[in-house]
Amino acid sequence: MNININDIKNGMTIIMDGALYLIQEFQHVKPGKGPAFIRIKLKNLKTGAITEETYNTNIKVQRAHIDKTSVQYLYSSGNSYTFMNNETYEQIEVPVSKLQDNIKFIKEGIDISIDFYDGEIIGITLPEKVEYEIIETEPAVKGNTTTNANKDATIETGYVVKVPLFITKGEKILISTRDGKYVGRA
Repeated sequence: MNININDIKNGMTIIMDGALYLIQEFQHVKPGKGPAFIRIKLKNLKTGAITEETYNTNIKVQRAHIDKTSVQYLYSSGNSYTFMNNETYEQIEVPVSKLQDNIKFIKEGIDISIDFYDGEIIGITLPEKVEYEIIETEPAVKGNTTTNANKDATIETGYVVKVPLFITKGEKILISTRDGKYVGRA
């Protein structure tokens, strides 16, 4: 389905030059002189490469139809992670290469969606915020009350995140899966 480039949105998937791209950011630019144009930050869903392109506002792009399947993480073995389809209970193996940086947020029992294009797995979509337990962190040092003081904390997946000094081992916190930062206590 072709759409005008003015109708694009963040998170939309498009096909350009035969490649599948995810629109991460876009900006309409109207310079003082000359015609308006659109600057787009695109992520190639096959290679993971991120590029920034500019286009005239009069072109059309092909929108790609992505099928999303709701699944739950079960376990990992070797170079793949196994998920269970929440409707059919069928198990789906996803190669580590398709998970990219999302591996650090995958924990047992987490519900995510697997993205398919023409029957091929192109990636996963995580919830925006996920609850994790702190398994290791240093105790707060009394008197260390500088503004915005943070310390390292390791969550149950092994990922290290910066947290405020008052967070202790065993606490549950929320982390944003978009940027990997501490959001708050759970």
